Amino acid sequence: MKHTISSKITLIIVLFLGLLSQAQSKKWTLEECVDYAIKNNISIKQSELDTKSASIEKSAAIGNFLPTFNINGSHSWNIGLNQNITTGLLENQTTQFTSAGINSNIAIYNGMQNQNRLRRANLAIVASEYQLSKMKDDISLNVANAFLQILFNKENLKVQKEQLSNNEKQLLRSQELVNAGVVPRGDLLDIKATVATNNQAIVTAENALLISKLSLAQLLQLDNFQDFDIADANYDAKESSTLLQTPAAIFAKAKEERVELKIAKTNLEIAERDLKISKGAYQPSLHGFYSLSTRAGYSDRIVGIDGTGNPILAPALPVFKQFDNNKGHSFGFQMNIPVLNGFSVRNNVDRSKIALDRSKIAFSQQELDLERNVYTAFTNAKGAMKANESAIITLEARQEAYNYAKEKFAVGMLNAFDLNQSETLFVNAQSEVVRTKYDYIFRVKVIEFYFGIPIIKKQ
Repeated sequence: MKHTISSKITLIIVLFLGLLSQAQSKKWTLEECVDYAIKNNISIKQSELDTKSASIEKSAAIGNFLPTFNINGSHSWNIGLNQNITTGLLENQTTQFTSAGINSNIAIYNGMQNQNRLRRANLAIVASEYQLSKMKDDISLNVANAFLQILFNKENLKVQKEQLSNNEKQLLRSQELVNAGVVPRGDLLDIKATVATNNQAIVTAENALLISKLSLAQLLQLDNFQDFDIADANYDAKESSTLLQTPAAIFAKAKEERVELKIAKTNLEIAERDLKISKGAYQPSLHGFYSLSTRAGYSDRIVGIDGTGNPILAPALPVFKQFDNNKGHSFGFQMNIPVLNGFSVRNNVDRSKIALDRSKIAFSQQELDLERNVYTAFTNAKGAMKANESAIITLEARQEAYNYAKEKFAVGMLNAFDLNQSETLFVNAQSEVVRTKYDYIFRVKVIEFYFGIPIIKKQ
C-alpha cells in the first residue's frame, strides 16, 4: 500500500515537473506575439474603453428623443398655524399631509439638435473603431520589429560563436606551427588576443540578445519575462511584389486602406455636426408637457357650517379616496424663442467654426503625412534591398580573402596581425549581411503595411 502511494506521488511530481519544464521552454512565434499583444496591451484596452464610451454617448443621444417621465411624492407634518392644503383654510393644529404626482416632458422641435447629436454619436463610434484598428496595427508593427531584432541578435551570436570556434582551431594550429618553428611566437600571442576579443564579442552579442528579448517581453507586458524566448524562424530576404509598384500607386492604395485618413475624415464630419448642433440653438424650441397631481390630509375635514357660523367637522376620508377626489391634470405646449442670451449661442457657433477649420487642416496634414510616410517607406525598402545585395557580394569577397589569408598564414607567408585584419573584415561582413537582411524584411513589412497587407497573414 505504501509502495503504491509512493509511486503515485512520484508520478504526479514527474508530470508536474514535465509541465513546468514545458511551460518554461515555450517559444513564442511571431503570430502568438502579435495576438497576445493585441489582447493584452494597455493602450489597446484603453481604446476599447473609448469605443464603449462612444456607444454610451449614442445611447444618450437616442434617449433625447424619448419623453421624460418622473414620479414625485412628499409627506409632511405641520405643527401650529398652517394652511390646510385640502381646504385652503389656516388652522392651528398638528396634522399630516401627503401629496403625489407624475410629470412628463417631450421635445417636439429644438432646431434638429437631437438628430444631429445622434448622427454625431454614430460618427464618434466609427472614429473610435478606426482608432482602435490603428492602435492594433501600430502595436503589431512594433512587435514585428522587436521580434526581428531578436532573430538578428540570435544569428549575430551564432556568427560570433562560429568565429570563436574557428579561431580556437587556429590557435591550436598556430601552437603546432610555433613548436615546429614555422611561425614566430609573437603570431601565437596575436591569435590568443584574437580569441579573447572573440569572447568579448560573444558576451556583447549575448547581452544584446537578452536586452532584445526583454524589450519584446515588456512590449507584450508579460509578468514572467525572465524565461521568455521566441521560436527560431528562417525569414528569407525575398523581393516583395509590393516594391514592383510605384510609390504613387502605393499611396493611392494607402488612402483607401489606412485608417489614419479615415480617422481624420470622420473627425471632420464630427466637427461639421458640432457646428450644426450649435447653430440649432438659434432656432425656437417647442416642448410638450403633462402632469398629474393629487393630495391627502389626515386632519378632520369641514363638511358644513352650523347656525352659529362654526364649521362642522367630520373625520378625514380614506387616503385613496382623497387621492381620487383631489387629483388634477395639467398639459400643454411650451415654446422658447432665443432673443438675447449674452452671446452664448453665437460664441458656441464661432467655437464650432474654429474647430471645423482645425479639422480641415488636420485632414490635409494627415494626407500629406501619409504621402510622405509612403514615399519614405518605399525609399527605405529599396535602399535596404540594395544594401543587403551589396552586403552579400561583400561577404563573398571577404570569405575568399579570408580563406586565402589562412592559407598564406599556414605556410608562414602572412603574419598573425594581417590574418586578424582579414578575419575582422570577414566577421563584420557576416554581421552586416544579417543586419541588412532583417532590416530589409522589416522595411518590406512597413511598405506592405501601407499597401493594406496585414503584418500577420492569417491562414
